[in-house]
Amino acid sequence: MIFLLSYTNSAATHLVSLSKFPILRIPQLSTMSTNFFKSHAFAGNPIKLRTPKPTDPFSPPSALKTLKNLLLGNTHEPHSPNFKILPFRKGRPLAGSVRGSNEPNWHLGWLSFGDCKAFLENSEVNLSEDTLVYLGSDSEGDGAYVVYWGIDVTEAGNGLVKELGSKQFCFVELRTLMVATDWENASSMGQLAIAGHARSLLEWHTVSRFCGFCGGKNILIDAGRRKQCSNELCKKKIYPRVDPVVIMLVIDKENDRALLSRQSRFVPRMWSCLAGFMEEKVWRRL
Repeated sequence: MIFLLSYTNSAATHLVSLSKFPILRIPQLSTMSTNFFKSHAFAGNPIKLRTPKPTDPFSPPSALKTLKNLLLGNTHEPHSPNFKILPFRKGRPLAGSVRGSNEPNWHLGWLSFGDCKAFLENSEVNLSEDTLVYLGSDSEGDGAYVVYWGIDVTEAGNGLVKELGSKQFCFVELRTLMVATDWENASSMGQLAIAGHARSLLEWHTVSRFCGFCGGKNILIDAGRRKQCSNELCKKKIYPRVDPVVIMLVIDKENDRALLSRQSRFVPRMWSCLAGFMEEKVWRRL
């Protein structure tokens, strides 16, 4: 049973009976509790749980210093953390699949510094400190630390895609990975959160190439976690955007019907939950 609430040329909103979707199991509660949704697809990034001290070898300043030495061809010092790099192409992270006993399982395509440099050199793309973005660090369990970096390799061309494909890697849309993720697997959810964080940070670097105050070119500082205007008269510092948004499933008190919406660009019979930027007192409107 579908109830039409409103309709415009750009969007429509329907109230849909949940009985039409037997796969969706709603608990018989008087209100929807956030405890029902115990996991958020892109929350719980495991490499952002602690902020290292500037003197730690895995902190952004120290990791950037080690990165510069490696780019110059110097050997990796014993006390320095290992590097893992996650390439992105057109917003899609590199991923691979491992066929288990039941279903194929995916994993992020982390590359070592040496492998990433070799892949990019074969594609005639130079690896530099301006192309890598610091994502965080984590312990490997034996006391050693690993530093994670993200890099956008969109300009590398199809040659890199074919070479990585020969290693059983491919660039996969984040939503595809989200659907393929076992939400009860903490490790898989953590990898998905890392990929989401990396994509948002790389996207921010792509769209913030120039200063919004003077028009000067922005340069990376703090291992890519911030940017600064290169204009000596400006030197405005900017930080990654944090936009409060929400995706919600609005239901009635009986947990029997849900409010869905669609846009004119949607394919036929496609509907979605309500989503958008959070505003003050939005709950009163609902």
